[in-house]
Amino acid sequence: MVPPKTERLTFDPTVPNAGRIADYFLGGKDNFAADRAAAQLALALAPELPAMTREGRRFLGRAVRFLAESGIRQFIDIGCGLPTQGNVHEMVHAVAPDARVVYVDNDPMAVVHAQALLQDDLLTTVVEADARDPERLLSDPRLTGMIDLDRPVAVLLFSVLQDVTDDVLAMQIVTDLQKAIAPGSYLAVSHAVSDLCPETTAKLAALYQDRGSVTGPRRDNLRTIADVGRFFDGLTLVDPGLVYVPRWRPDGIVLHRPDSVWVVGGVGRKE
Repeated sequence: MVPPKTERLTFDPTVPNAGRIADYFLGGKDNFAADRAAAQLALALAPELPAMTREGRRFLGRAVRFLAESGIRQFIDIGCGLPTQGNVHEMVHAVAPDARVVYVDNDPMAVVHAQALLQDDLLTTVVEADARDPERLLSDPRLTGMIDLDRPVAVLLFSVLQDVTDDVLAMQIVTDLQKAIAPGSYLAVSHAVSDLCPETTAKLAALYQDRGSVTGPRRDNLRTIADVGRFFDGLTLVDPGLVYVPRWRPDGIVLHRPDSVWVVGGVGRKE
């Protein structure tokens, strides 16, 4: 498959951005009026979104800690968004101070912000690239100068594939990434799904598409758990498999019922 032509995004504060909307849900300040307006419309449909966003961050933390404790010392966080609470490199370095982390995003604002924060960190870098073109992403000099793809690496795709509405393209992204990484590597994914509340998620899907927060062909709803499970084809899922994120290796009191958080997550290993 020939990768789609990806043009560099230009910074436009009048167009909502999914990463900045998530920042708003987390109580951050790196968002604009258009992001806040879209967030308020989304909250009117699904008041649980801030709690879901926080649960997603908790899942990220548990998954990253598991990967570092499993011996992974290279991490590629694709679609990292704006730096916010509990960054991947901070969580990784708490377990493995020598680990290398590459952040990837196609939002120029997110990249510039992250580069400014990380300019003195010799084990972390930021790449401006698009997940829809994995070959170009993985060949970027900033990434290849930090990551050895002949050695095990963890590729993180948290809340990224849900913004790729073309099913064929989303699967091709995952397939290309799997082919590029060495045996012993891992792929970690989180993805909102429609199974629990299809009417609400259909309205949200339409809202985000109408506001320009996602690109690609229009779809009636988010993917299902079964759809997301196909992204792990060819990998060995780590226990407990693909589950709603509060159920993935909880490390304390579960703050929200799993059936109130319609985001699933999983970690797969390439054998």
